[in-house]
Amino acid sequence: MRRNLSKSLITLLFATAATFVSPLTFAQDRFSLCWSIYVGWMPWEYGDATGIIDKWADKYGIEIDVVQINDYIESINQYTAGQFDACSMTSMDALTIPAAGGVDSTALIVGDFSNGNDAVILKEGATLSDIEGQRVNLVELSVSHYLLARGLESVGLSERDVTVVNTSDADMVAAYSTRDVMAITTWNPLVNEILKVPGATKVFDSAQIPGEIIDTLMVKTEVLEANPDLGKALVGAWYEIMSAMESQPEVRAHMGDASGTDQAGYEAQLETTQMFYSASDAVAFVNSPQLMTTMEYVANFSFDHGLLGEGAADAGFIGIQTPSGVFGNSRNIKLRFNPSYMEMAADGSL
Repeated sequence: MRRNLSKSLITLLFATAATFVSPLTFAQDRFSLCWSIYVGWMPWEYGDATGIIDKWADKYGIEIDVVQINDYIESINQYTAGQFDACSMTSMDALTIPAAGGVDSTALIVGDFSNGNDAVILKEGATLSDIEGQRVNLVELSVSHYLLARGLESVGLSERDVTVVNTSDADMVAAYSTRDVMAITTWNPLVNEILKVPGATKVFDSAQIPGEIIDTLMVKTEVLEANPDLGKALVGAWYEIMSAMESQPEVRAHMGDASGTDQAGYEAQLETTQMFYSASDAVAFVNSPQLMTTMEYVANFSFDHGLLGEGAADAGFIGIQTPSGVFGNSRNIKLRFNPSYMEMAADGSL
């Protein structure tokens, strides 16, 4: 599953990234992409299984190995350590793991954002304000943690008003069934399972902070710059898959089965995910000035929780480049949103 993190891991990666990342990257013809199971990343499995990715790789005379990693954070760790050229991850995790570890990454594809997939749930109480004084089980230092912080801020509370209890996503549903657990923050499909329990009340979700929990495909910037055909092949394949996914129920059924649920379960997750089936919609999202504001929120949360590395003096320690400008240190840009390849898909020039 996605969205888990540890400070010790970040410190280790920050200290050792230079060991794994070559200072020079040259043109190559074979690349690797890793992904993990999540509603917005199942298209990579479908593209690999059906040969769509191979078709686009052949068009540009390259090879792309697509590898599923069962542990989400492990996939990002391996990407950061140099074992993969591209990896599916949230924009927050891209900032706090590879970027904080010194690895310069580009968001080649912005595929979707959570639009209700992440939620705060209470056993007692009807509004988020009722969470004051409670223990809240969540995956600490994850986007669930970020969601809680943003929600608390919206009702005049802060993390000082609750007690965060770090809980593995694998244990979340079972934990909610125990007497001691009264409040929980997690993501789908766990949210949908917990909400089936009588008395469970959703009091805040990611639809109330739209566009802030962003799912992307990150590619190492130096690899992409040296090998633009990789970007063209991946983006071309992605939007062919998007077209099939949007229009063909059997494609969504395949993705449901491959993700361990069924079509109905997968469709339920899609209902709370804002997929960018159209390249032009994704481009508009990335070009919006709101993206830089969102990443400022993310950077502030990450700094406050010690996720930007021990050398970070403030939330702007790592530069984040967007079409609207750079948030943070323009001399230390390690995270970039580059819509140019998606623009090629939008205008049919791939």
